[in-house]
Amino acid sequence: MRIDGLQYANWSEKIFRQLREGGVDAIHVTIAYHETFRETVLNFERWNRWFELHSDLIMKGATAQDIDTARATGRTAVFFGFQNPSPMEDDIGLIEILHTLGARFMQLTYNNQSLLATGCYEDDDTGITRMGKQVIKEMNRVGVVIDMSHSADRSTIEAADLSERPIAITHANPFEWSPALRNKKDDVIRAVTQNGGMLGFSLYPHHLKHKSDCSLQSFCEMIARAADAYGVAHLGIGSDLCQDQPDSIVEWMRTGRWSKEIDFGEGSAAAPGFPAMPNWFEDNRDFGNIETGLRDVGMSADDVAAIMGGNWYRFFDDNFGPRPS
Repeated sequence: MRIDGLQYANWSEKIFRQLREGGVDAIHVTIAYHETFRETVLNFERWNRWFELHSDLIMKGATAQDIDTARATGRTAVFFGFQNPSPMEDDIGLIEILHTLGARFMQLTYNNQSLLATGCYEDDDTGITRMGKQVIKEMNRVGVVIDMSHSADRSTIEAADLSERPIAITHANPFEWSPALRNKKDDVIRAVTQNGGMLGFSLYPHHLKHKSDCSLQSFCEMIARAADAYGVAHLGIGSDLCQDQPDSIVEWMRTGRWSKEIDFGEGSAAAPGFPAMPNWFEDNRDFGNIETGLRDVGMSADDVAAIMGGNWYRFFDDNFGPRPS
């Protein structure tokens, strides 16, 4: 089983076919960065059309059992998430509506301070806000997973402790391996994993040691060390693959509508666009390289299977429905 904890590709029939060629059984896709509720509904509509046009390749996912259906029918199950709480606007009641439409993940922040928590680019991390505490309760109740991939340290630790259900960092790596601003320090990862949560390892070059030149061996050795430190059951892949996106999308991701200035974030003024992917992971057909690399650094077949998909499957199964009474 192969499950990717996050992608933001420029979706097309080509990519849907590559998902099948790569044996990817399920993906969590970003369908909102800075969109309002109505704009996000239009993104749901667009995906519904893709499900209709490419019903032989992809299907909408709502529960972990949909992955079983996808595997049995040779398709990829697609689960929806937001990298910002903007789709719920300032209305807590929209969380349940968004879950009904298909949302299964929502980040409490995207780099900046939000109504809910502090983003990782802010100078001062004041933690989870009053509204954020209420939103966490509501997300727990309806079955939307709290994602802290772009959140600051204190906010992430508080979210892990406040949430009555496990949370996720769907796409990041350990800071000690690659000290990128958005990678996570040891105490942050421990707070998430010790509360039953998940860390998805990112292939986005700005998160990798030596960036685009990161070696497969280095990446897989990092995963093996993380398994020793945090337990293999809490780890998966969250590639953050942005395949075929134009460089202008980076500006949208980082700037949205909140600023008149270009925020280069983890890039630089000299190279504001998407960096090249490492040559061993250029698209969805390359997931087998990660499996091979994990075996080559000494991980067992069971542990490799857990990281490549088994752990995400269990996490989806436990957390995508309403909280048991």
